[in-house]
This record gives sequence, C-alpha cells and structure tokens, in this order.
Amino acid sequence: MENKSSITLDAIKEDALKQSQIIEGEEAIKGLFVVKSANKWIEEAKNRPIPKMLFSEFWHESELCILFADTNLGKSILAVQIANSISKGIPIRGFKLEAKQQKVLYFDFELSDKQFEVRYSENYTNHYRFNECFQRVEINTDAELPPNVTFENFLNESLEKAIVDTDARILIIDNITFLGNDNEKAKDALPLMKHLKALKKKYDLSILVLAHTPKRDSSKQITVNDIQGSKMLSNFTDSSFAIGLSHKDKSLRYIKQIKQRNSEQVYDTENVIVCEIDKQTNFLEFHFVDFGSEIEHLKQIDKSERAEVEQNILQLKKENSGLSNRKIAEQLGTNAMNVGRVLKRHNL
Repeated sequence: MENKSSITLDAIKEDALKQSQIIEGEEAIKGLFVVKSANKWIEEAKNRPIPKMLFSEFWHESELCILFADTNLGKSILAVQIANSISKGIPIRGFKLEAKQQKVLYFDFELSDKQFEVRYSENYTNHYRFNECFQRVEINTDAELPPNVTFENFLNESLEKAIVDTDARILIIDNITFLGNDNEKAKDALPLMKHLKALKKKYDLSILVLAHTPKRDSSKQITVNDIQGSKMLSNFTDSSFAIGLSHKDKSLRYIKQIKQRNSEQVYDTENVIVCEIDKQTNFLEFHFVDFGSEIEHLKQIDKSERAEVEQNILQLKKENSGLSNRKIAEQLGTNAMNVGRVLKRHNL
C-alpha cells in the first residue's frame, strides 16, 4: 500500500532550493529579477573594485560607453588617442587616466591601413610608434561566411573569439553602424546592444562604441536624442559623451558628457571641454584648449535663416502630407517640436 505521507523527490529539490536561498542571504531569482536585501547588495558591491577612469569622467572601467558625433568631427581621431593613452598608461593632457597600462582591441571598420598610416606619420614617413598593447583589428575581406550563418552572427562570434584569444579587456568599436544592418531601427539596435552588454558582463570588459548622429540642428544643445537609434542604444549604455563643432571657431571641437553612471556629470552644457585637432608631428590628435559653455559654440540663427527653415518645412509637408514631423526634421536638420510648431501655426 502506498505511503501517502512519503516525500517526493520534487519536494526535496524545492525545499533544498529554498534553503540555499536563505543561506545565500535570502537571495531569490523571481523571473526577470534578482531579489536580495539592501545590505546584501552593499556587501557584495564592497568586494568589487571601484571603477577607474579610462578617459576622465567620460568613460570608466567595466562600462559600455558610446561616443557620438556628426561625420568629420573627429570621433575616430579621439578614439585612437584614447586607445593609445590606455595602451601606454599615459593620460592625455587635460584628461585623467586612473587605470593601469593594458591591452586595447581597436576594431577599425572605418579606415584602411593606408588611411590609418597617413594619420600617424609625416606623409608616410617618420611613423608614430604605438605600444604593442595597442591591437588594431580590421575585417578580413578574404574570410568566407560559414554556411547557414548570417553576417551579423559571424561578426559577433569573431568578436568574441578575438577577446578570448588576445585576453584584452578594453574594446573600442569604430563604428556601430558596421555591426548591424540599420541601427536607426530599434529592432536592429536591441540585439546588437544586448550582445555587447552580454560580452561586457561575461568577460568584464570596458567597451567604447562610436556612433553617428543623424542630421541635427547645430543651433541646439547636444542631447541623448541625437544618438543614431538613441532610444535603444542609450538604454543599454552605462555612459555616453559627444563631440560638437564650435561655430565660433571651426577649428575647435567641444566634448560634452551626456550620460554617466559612475560619476557626477562634470562636463555638462555649462562646462564642456574645448579642444583643437592638430598634427604637430606624426600623430593626429585632440589638444586641450580650455573649458567653456556649450552655448558659446552653438550656431546663431538669424531671422532670415529661421524664415527659410519654416518655408522648407511647409514645402516638404505640401509635397508629402504623410511625412511625419520627425522625418521632416531629419531632412532639414531641425527638431520635430519646431516642425510641429510651424505646421500648427499654418493649420497643417
């Protein structure tokens, strides 16, 4: 006769799981969430090192960070300069480096080797000498795509293999538009950022990703909304910063913090870092100039220019009534709110 009071194997497993959760400080996994006491979280955090600065307050160790700017403003120039700084363990003048000298993997999907060479030489002679810790990576154009594998998956697998084989913990990806079909679309940005975040956690990486901005109104302050595919990209980042063009002096650039997790926002719109891009010998780089206000460097629009923008908005809307305010704004380098105000004023 069956003993109704007997304990099943499943019941034993369930009880053991509950007991282990109590032993671990009442930690429990509840679907998407991990639940622990506040004290437990702090105790565990105390055992992890304080993230060190890799590039002042803009980028810390163990962060997934985005550097974004319009084309031809020097994203790659600054990124190589940061990689060079970390690989040599020497801070860039005017900026801070707390982390030790270490290996950097620089995935260059922008320049050919000859384009890279000319930037770091004097007309292809007297070449700049990088530290061997600076490892530059290009796509192997002769590589064959494995059967039944998409390019994106092959790229992700190769990315992870490079991390494992080199044992590098600093990654710079130039730039994110190469890693997906269309990063302006959330559906494509989401898996890409998930993959980078998973790699960061798995190997304790520090990742700097370069991204473009769509055409924007240069009379407006730079915000998180200026990142291409901003909503999804920003959600998965720990920090982000941007390069802006100075309209006071076209030879100048300013660097501004947009998002931060491990520090206060030091370099906001009232305190941007102003730099000049220069090549004094055989190394193209950002030179620290001063601190300043972002407003000083924004484009000043007069009445005639405003009238021209308004006229262009009306013209686009008349030509295609189904065009959204955002699409009109992107084409004209303004913002959707401004488009909305103009159309409302003209009852369109």
